[in-house]
Amino acid sequence: MSSSNKELKDRIKNASDNSERFIYQDDEAIEKPFNWAQMRRLFYYMKPYKRQLIPVIIAMIIGTITRLTIPALTIMAIDKAIDPPSGDPSYTKLYTIAAIMVALFIIQWASNSYRIKYTNIIGQKVIYDLRHHLFQHIQKLSFRFYDKRPAGSVLVRVTNDVNALQDLFTNGVVNSLMDCVQLVGIVVILLAWNFKLGLAVMITVPIMFLVSSTLRKRIRFAWQDVRKKQSRINSHLNESIQGMKITQAYVQEKENMRFFDNMNAVNVKAWNKASALNQAFGPVIEITSAIGTFILFWYGSYLIEHKEITVGLLVGFANYVGNFWDPINRLGQVYNQLLVAMASSERIFEFIDEEPTVAELGNAMPLASIRGDVKFDNIIFEYEKGRPALHGVTIDVKAGQSIALVGHTGSGKSTIINLLCRFYDPVQGSIRIDGQDIRNVTIDSLRSQVGLVMQDTFIFAGTIRDNIRYGRLDATDNEIVEAAKAVHAHDFIMSLPDGYNTEVEERGNVLSMGQRQLLSFARALLADPRVLILDEATASIDTETELRIQEALKALLKGRTSFMIAHRLSTIRNADEIIVLDHGRIVEQGNHEALIRKNGIYNGLIEAQYRFLSA
Repeated sequence: MSSSNKELKDRIKNASDNSERFIYQDDEAIEKPFNWAQMRRLFYYMKPYKRQLIPVIIAMIIGTITRLTIPALTIMAIDKAIDPPSGDPSYTKLYTIAAIMVALFIIQWASNSYRIKYTNIIGQKVIYDLRHHLFQHIQKLSFRFYDKRPAGSVLVRVTNDVNALQDLFTNGVVNSLMDCVQLVGIVVILLAWNFKLGLAVMITVPIMFLVSSTLRKRIRFAWQDVRKKQSRINSHLNESIQGMKITQAYVQEKENMRFFDNMNAVNVKAWNKASALNQAFGPVIEITSAIGTFILFWYGSYLIEHKEITVGLLVGFANYVGNFWDPINRLGQVYNQLLVAMASSERIFEFIDEEPTVAELGNAMPLASIRGDVKFDNIIFEYEKGRPALHGVTIDVKAGQSIALVGHTGSGKSTIINLLCRFYDPVQGSIRIDGQDIRNVTIDSLRSQVGLVMQDTFIFAGTIRDNIRYGRLDATDNEIVEAAKAVHAHDFIMSLPDGYNTEVEERGNVLSMGQRQLLSFARALLADPRVLILDEATASIDTETELRIQEALKALLKGRTSFMIAHRLSTIRNADEIIVLDHGRIVEQGNHEALIRKNGIYNGLIEAQYRFLSA
């Protein structure tokens, strides 16, 4: 054994789960008993394809009948053609039976081919629907859901956990039905032909089920543990990739690799344990089959000796017994698939059952085109129960006014705009737009009239044109160009290799921070919202660029209600109203000149900025 292989085995063997310090709420073991009600819920996704399943089931029945008929023809060939009571072999009967058997094998092959092809097609459609439903649902979940879960943990639900159900849907369901029909048919035939011999062979079945049942709970929890470990690996990978610059900047590659190696080793250890338990089913079936075969020939020989059965019947019994253990083995594998599916479905349905904390009322109406009056009325909000982030905040904004929110980090600025976009709902108080409580209108109609430009601008993989059009998908190419020109983004876009058709990677890494923010301005302008929110939107734009877009901002803000979070004096000094926040409370309010004369917190912030710029 090479030293590297030995080192790997030792690492897996001795892996201590230091990754336990990353225990996420959604990744804790789900202590629920195996229940068929949940599996029926999973199988509900097959309901739209029940008509397509009918010919598949018919093909399955035809294949099962042919499989059950062939051993009976073997008995006939031996007892009626090869060794008939008369003692003279009948080759005519033998050839006829052989021809019938060949025809049945062809029918069996054709029916199996049809069944396998269309169960795979239907299974993939079911997987598509399940993944579609899951992704559709998680898009509706509120920010609180994402606040407590890393992106990798969500990703593993949509990919790994759904993929784990493929075997069950593509062949497990129909094949298990086929095996059950085959088992019932074999049992009926064996007991009907010779009850004593059939019963003797079946005596091992209860023993097998008794032994295998002890493995079930252990296997289910083992696969739950595998899913948990894989989720943590995905979470860590996502975090590592997103933070790679920080990792390299602080020369923490070795530590990051050590931690990943530990998680990887723990995952392998969990997988090996679950796989070993799975494999235990095979030997149980094989040992039981060997015992059953021994009983068959021992007791069968006795019955032949006493003229109670024929040699052909014993051979037929042997064929049927061979066909009996194969479906039991496959059913054991299907049960393993069910255990894997149970572990994955628990995690999938945990997300699907998650209710948005910000949800539309049943009678919510679309928000009609608004003027832009906004009122925060005595708002109290908590990210964590008992720790208010806003204390009785009241703000009254008239349509077309520009409001600047300033204050130290953690003062509540971003919380106010999160509530206005209804990413969260207040614990107490109300937010009204044009006199309507935003909780009484549909979320889509609200957010379609509220534009948001953030400091950390997200650029999607695709073209520059597509990223701007994200603000309004029905916008024409001319409207996109006009929006870009208005925010002075057109010139830098045209300097790119393919202009507006230039492909950018996820998060726009080929663009500078300032360029990405200019694109976000164009995107917001194209959406034409009545209420516009700028969250540190000019923080990463250099002074020269900022001077160019101030005029564009004036055009962008004209006639719109706007909320600006900013520290730059140039961005906030022309606001109609400046609101100063401190620890979730409004401590000062007024325009720039009035707040400077007041010589309070705002004036201190401005003086600190001047000192910083002059340093």
